[in-house]
Amino acid sequence: MASTEEQILRATKEIVVKFIEVGRVSPTSFNESFKNIYRTISESVHGDESQEEKIK
Repeated sequence: MASTEEQILRATKEIVVKFIEVGRVSPTSFNESFKNIYRTISESVHGDESQEEKIK
């Protein structure tokens, strides 16, 4: 697993844990929430990388 992917997974985990602590994510919605948060972070990170490639 690439370092970037590890960081995305770690950030996703931290966000989901925080949402569980404040009651925004329940066990029934965990699967969907985790996927959505992971996808959003991944798109943000990889979108930034593709923008940098276009600039070069």
